[in-house]
This record gives sequence, C-alpha cells and structure tokens, in this order.
Amino acid sequence: MFGLSELVILLLVVIAVLAAKKLPELTRSAGRSARILKAEARASEEEQPAGDRAEPRVLRGEIVTPAATDTGQPRPRA
Repeated sequence: MFGLSELVILLLVVIAVLAAKKLPELTRSAGRSARILKAEARASEEEQPAGDRAEPRVLRGEIVTPAATDTGQPRPRA
C-alpha cells in the first residue's frame, strides 16, 4: 500500500507529465501576477502618509480616516 508521501509524489509526477505543455505558461502567468500584486502593494503604501495607515472607520455611512476624526472638537449632531 502507498503512503501519503508516495501518493503526493505520484500525483505531482502525473500532473507534470500531463500538463507539460501548459506548465511554462502557467508559471509565467503566476510570476506576472505576483509582480503586479507587489507593485500595487508598494504603490498603496507610498500613497498613504505614515500617520494615516490605521484602518478607516465608517461614521454615518461615510468612510472617515482616523486622522480626520482626531480634531479635538466635538462632532456636530445630525
């Protein structure tokens, strides 16, 4: 009887043999996706100043950043 590790190795070999034509295309696509994700994350970090990186809150249906709520003045009531 096969153990779990032997079945995993056998499955990987079968996938590699059956998908040999598509494998380079799939790895290129995965690499492009990873580069795009990394670039978007880096751009997102550069857009926000260091003090505004906290999670935004929702007040009365509006998204408000923590810096906008810390004015020291009382909020007007609706």
